[in-house]
Amino acid sequence: MLIAIDHGNEQIKTVNCEPFTSGLLDSDTKPFGKDILLYQGKYYQLSGQRIPYRKDKTEDDRFFVLSLFAIANEIEALGTYHPGVMRVQLAVGLPPAYYGTHYKSFSQYFMDRGTVNFSYRGKSYSIFIDQVACYPQSYAAALTMFQTLQKIPKALVLDIGGMTADYLQIKYGQGDLSICDSLENGVIRLYNRIESKVRAEQDILLTEREIDAVLFGSGVQLPAGVVPVVERLAQEFIADLLSALRERQLELKSGPVIFVGGGSILLRKQIQKSGKVADPLFVEDIRANAKGYEMLYRLSQNSR
Repeated sequence: MLIAIDHGNEQIKTVNCEPFTSGLLDSDTKPFGKDILLYQGKYYQLSGQRIPYRKDKTEDDRFFVLSLFAIANEIEALGTYHPGVMRVQLAVGLPPAYYGTHYKSFSQYFMDRGTVNFSYRGKSYSIFIDQVACYPQSYAAALTMFQTLQKIPKALVLDIGGMTADYLQIKYGQGDLSICDSLENGVIRLYNRIESKVRAEQDILLTEREIDAVLFGSGVQLPAGVVPVVERLAQEFIADLLSALRERQLELKSGPVIFVGGGSILLRKQIQKSGKVADPLFVEDIRANAKGYEMLYRLSQNSR
């Protein structure tokens, strides 16, 4: 079965299930709770505290264990569970700037593990990962708009994620990897900036969920003066990001700029208000990269 996973620094996304935070707690003894995964003698729970940012996610097994959570959730969502060994094909991705140098090692990270046995929510799973395909982020998400993109001479895709903002130029629907890079301007840096500012000036410990609520306009209850600080710093963050792109000779006012990723959804109002982008288009689905990986895998199989 094919399972596509977007391994974000902030969240793990799959095609059919709700995203979850890229964080883990492990224990040698069984903890309380129902969403417990047991793998190689250790118990794991998902955590709201993210794994610290790392460019290379293959340094240890934590992102593999997060993948097991994602695979089990997708198996249940697809209704394909059975007690025998389940063969899995994975479709994953990397930022365009790192793709050429890391796609082999990232693909290999999931391979050659033999039959992987684990239990989740009290149910036993046996999976064998027999193929891994790796694709560029951003392009995968934009592929969900392929019918529009293939008619456009030039478009810029900007994927604002947890720790990076990845850009890639697309010409008539084809990604140009000679014009791509990853800037360390993801929303985690914005969160840190806001949290530090509010803590220093108002002695308030603001959470990321509260920041999200402010930026989404969800009417969260906060002391007077906090909301204007959050909104001002978010606007400055977007202004700085778009200026950094302009300094790289990327045209934002000629041809569409396609915004993908959770950060783009979160900061849509600030992007539209910036006045720096003539024609912003937004891919609203936070799972767009995962869906793009799945599409690219199926296209590659059909062309064989």
